[in-house]
Amino acid sequence: MCGRYALDDHINALIEEFVASGGDYSEWVPAYSIAPTNRAPIVRERANAEGQVIRSLDLARWGLKPAWAKPGGPAPINARMESLASNGMFRGAFSGQRCLVPMSGYFEWTDEPDGKQPHYIHGARTLAAAGLYAARKDDTGAEGAAWAMTFTIATREATDASGQVHDRMPVFLQEELWADWLNPAKFGTPGAPDPADLQALMDESSLAVAATLRAHAVDRKLNNTRTVDRTDPTLVKPVAE
Repeated sequence: MCGRYALDDHINALIEEFVASGGDYSEWVPAYSIAPTNRAPIVRERANAEGQVIRSLDLARWGLKPAWAKPGGPAPINARMESLASNGMFRGAFSGQRCLVPMSGYFEWTDEPDGKQPHYIHGARTLAAAGLYAARKDDTGAEGAAWAMTFTIATREATDASGQVHDRMPVFLQEELWADWLNPAKFGTPGAPDPADLQALMDESSLAVAATLRAHAVDRKLNNTRTVDRTDPTLVKPVAE
């Protein structure tokens, strides 16, 4: 699974990296510990009123909450790649609300005799994880209803550095697959990708990215989400195991 990750890029760098437009990100600062329910940038494509497809960078809350879901219901942070097309929680978003989740790397834990040891798994550049997003009306704001976005991260069986630490890993996509993954056309409509072909490409692409990943142990101060300083860059620095 993927239950915590880091993104140390500023918004302008992400906009350039993913060739996207941006909005107001006054609340975003690079974070070395992004946990479920935190807001983080995602990349998505959608058609505007004129029918033009726009790629944008948006802030969304981690934990998918479709518009039809009950307020107190589950908000999954991960979605298994193998069942995206069949699981009712993810089937609709997989059809036409796919996104990329930029991350510098992610964390997994091993059980050691003296406690849980976190490990940081990363590549040489910003990674693009396959994600799904949802938008729903949020009536909790002081200025009335607004659209709130949530997301989940697709996972697969772990390989290489990821498999040394945990049995699941995010599905990372190579740049040549970004356009197919972000295509907002729903399955079965003109211009939409074939879901089976898309899953095959996800599998192939994520295996290629996995081969480039490396892992190292990091400080156990990461373990406590209530006290950890999200802006502390030493959270991703290697420590002796």
